[in-house]
Amino acid sequence: MNHDYEKLIGGRIRELREKAELTQEQLSAKLQVCGCDITRSALAKIEVGQRHLYPDEIKLIKEILDVSFDDILI
Repeated sequence: MNHDYEKLIGGRIRELREKAELTQEQLSAKLQVCGCDITRSALAKIEVGQRHLYPDEIKLIKEILDVSFDDILI
């Protein structure tokens, strides 16, 4: 994936997480409960475009934040 696009998607996830009034720790905990082994540190890296996102992670983030794929993928 293009690094610039990953930064845009990561920033968008951060915006949506903050809009849902969740901390990185809270979102990563919700992801872990759903079976996605992701730490707060990994989530922080996703939000700044330093870590790739996997399709299953995008799907779970979408469900937890109650947003559409379009909301995340810009």
